[in-house]
Amino acid sequence: MSIAISGSSITFPDQTQMSTATGGSFRNRIINGDMRIDQRNAGASVNPANADVTLDRWGSNMFPNASKYTVVQSTTAPVGFNRSLLVTSSSSYSVSATDIYTQFQWIEGFNTADLGWGTVNAKTVTVSFWVRSSLTGTFGGVLSNSDQTRTYPFTYTINSVGIFEKKTITIAGDTSGTWLTTNGRGIAVVFGLGVGTTLSGTAGAWAAGYYSATGAVSVVGTSGATWYVTGVQLEQSSTATDFERRPIGTELALCQRYFQKSYNQLTALGTDTANGAVIVGDWNGGQRALGQTLFGQMRSSPTLTIWDKAGNSNRYSSHNAVVWQNNLGSVTTLSTGESSFLVLPGADVGYATIIHYTATAEL
Repeated sequence: MSIAISGSSITFPDQTQMSTATGGSFRNRIINGDMRIDQRNAGASVNPANADVTLDRWGSNMFPNASKYTVVQSTTAPVGFNRSLLVTSSSSYSVSATDIYTQFQWIEGFNTADLGWGTVNAKTVTVSFWVRSSLTGTFGGVLSNSDQTRTYPFTYTINSVGIFEKKTITIAGDTSGTWLTTNGRGIAVVFGLGVGTTLSGTAGAWAAGYYSATGAVSVVGTSGATWYVTGVQLEQSSTATDFERRPIGTELALCQRYFQKSYNQLTALGTDTANGAVIVGDWNGGQRALGQTLFGQMRSSPTLTIWDKAGNSNRYSSHNAVVWQNNLGSVTTLSTGESSFLVLPGADVGYATIIHYTATAEL
């Protein structure tokens, strides 16, 4: 690092460039914007229900009907990326006035507090992303606050079929409304895939209650239509900068604030595997044993799901040094905290009690 000195003035190097080079920046408020992390599905295609998270940090609005599209982590990506999120329409569906089909990410309020939205000091942001589709035309989305009382519809145009195109949208920060600055929902970035007329608004202005822009293409309106997105970035700026690539360990840790699992990263949930399983209690003279498991600090006390080694829900396993014993009994969750949980096996089995788990603290 060098510091230029001229006369009585001192010029320091650009801190943003320095922090990006060392992996310490958080210029991009989106987490997993390059779609590298898929803890829940390990690359398998899923048919999400309403509010389900697919790839890490990316949720699905699927209202009022499920099964209108599938989501998968794709290896089709533009130069400089190796993953994207792929939506494929499952049928030819005509959206009604109040239908909502989207992909979205909630950004935690702590990570957007400095933008000053809801005050006279609201800062401008730029959203940028790479997108590709089997359809062309004007597509839509919104930025939104926690209760959709303040929303900003935007549009972008896909010009050619089957080619990734980079899009940028610059948005003046909202000077009114309520924008959470705690561990709740700060700002949502929403991509419309088929939104009804009642819930679509005029692009380019702050208003209430919208999920996309008026006149936007409906991906779910064409059977087999595809829509890819990657390189999603939201930054405090009036222009788009290059996508911020954080080290994979950093990006995974950011995701794990909202979702963690005991399974190996490329192992799907509920899989028959001992890899990653945790011991939550030992045999103790014929008595049941409490088990405590620790993990990294999460956004809030998570919701737990427990499996045994064989993938049976809310059951536990043991191993007697010769064979696995699975599906042995239920597990009672006694308490959960932001960094640990405490469980009680249903009965003593004479050996170590072993489970897999997921911990969810999504926004």
